[in-house]
Amino acid sequence: MGRGLRWALVLSGGGAKGFMHIGVLKALEQWGYPRPSLVVGTSMGAIVGGLYAAGYTAEEMEAVAVSKFDIRRYLDVSRFHFSGPMGRVLETGQMLSRFATKPAIDSGSRILEFLEELTGHKIIEELPVLFRCNAVDLITGKEVVLSSGSLARAQRASMAFPAFFDPLEIDGQHLVDGGLVNNLPVYIARDLGYTRILAVDVGAFMLTRSSNLRTGPQVVYRALEVAISHIQRGDADRATLTLYPEDPATPFDFARAKHLISVGEQYALNNKKIIETFFSESLLAHFKRRRGLKASHLHR
Repeated sequence: MGRGLRWALVLSGGGAKGFMHIGVLKALEQWGYPRPSLVVGTSMGAIVGGLYAAGYTAEEMEAVAVSKFDIRRYLDVSRFHFSGPMGRVLETGQMLSRFATKPAIDSGSRILEFLEELTGHKIIEELPVLFRCNAVDLITGKEVVLSSGSLARAQRASMAFPAFFDPLEIDGQHLVDGGLVNNLPVYIARDLGYTRILAVDVGAFMLTRSSNLRTGPQVVYRALEVAISHIQRGDADRATLTLYPEDPATPFDFARAKHLISVGEQYALNNKKIIETFFSESLLAHFKRRRGLKASHLHR
């Protein structure tokens, strides 16, 4: 099955909904498709994609997601272990105090430590699979493609949701979440010469409930989702095939990792035929790819 097949994988941001990426990868592995030659990711897609490029299997990532990856465990405020109604008041006061004097509610130092542990302190240039992720420099307002140095720091920069995590400084740049300008940067793969590109977009805009807009971070993230939904995509950001797994979960539903992974896996199963066409080396599949492949999508 074309073990030497040259293809690129692009994974979007989406907070906890990025766990659906793992489900899609589980299906691809179960069907025996070769690993990509290049992985590109944004935000949560940079975390999942970076681990995949570093050699993690989908099953190994699922184990981490279910047992360890609750982002709330890696916030500065959790060091104090406040509990009960009074504890929540104290936590809120601490966060507001920091937000008034620092760039964001959380420094991001603990999540960086966790990512360093997960990645084994690997650097991007030494990964078994080529990896890229994007971020935004607040100084210039420009998108930055991270292609070297610490994998964990690149992931941390790409997921630095404004107002929630401090920007990460790299070479004088103040880097935040790449999704601000491009939540599915297919063009990075195209610029590297890839023509067969599979993208997974878990950031599709969906209606939400008022109960999901009760906290500051929820409102800010929702505002970011609204802004991203209005970004126009050019031809360079159109993949050969884009998959759109969806779930009404919020980007903060990290406790629902197992469910979200299963949603991604089931979505891939439902689109197995079109995925087979993406990987097929037959002449008919080649012509179908040239005309454009379309996966199921409820809202587009």
